[in-house]
Amino acid sequence: QVQLVESGGGLVQAGDSLRLSCVASGRTFSSYTMGWFRQAPGKERESVALISWTRGNTYYADSVKGRFAISRDNAKTTVYLQMNSLTPRDTAVYYCAAAESGFATDPIRYTYWGQGTQVTVSS
Repeated sequence: QVQLVESGGGLVQAGDSLRLSCVASGRTFSSYTMGWFRQAPGKERESVALISWTRGNTYYADSVKGRFAISRDNAKTTVYLQMNSLTPRDTAVYYCAAAESGFATDPIRYTYWGQGTQVTVSS
């Protein structure tokens, strides 16, 4: 079993930055892919950024490229999402997720999910 706990969300103004954290526990993660997803009201959950735990390969959605950065701290079993130049379109609940294999953007491929953290960006 894997437990994921997110933190770092909040209310910010357009142009501000936030850093989300996701602490993982319960199992070893050497082959896992970790992902940040988001879901805005009335919209489907979408992938934002992915990182492979071992190699550190990354993926970013086009909407966040150049503004967001995903990273991991193996010793702390923590994944981060640094979000810069936030806009109101980034407003959503952000979720951390873990997949035991693969490197997929489809949320259905992820087995473990955190509870989510709200990010609200005002104009």
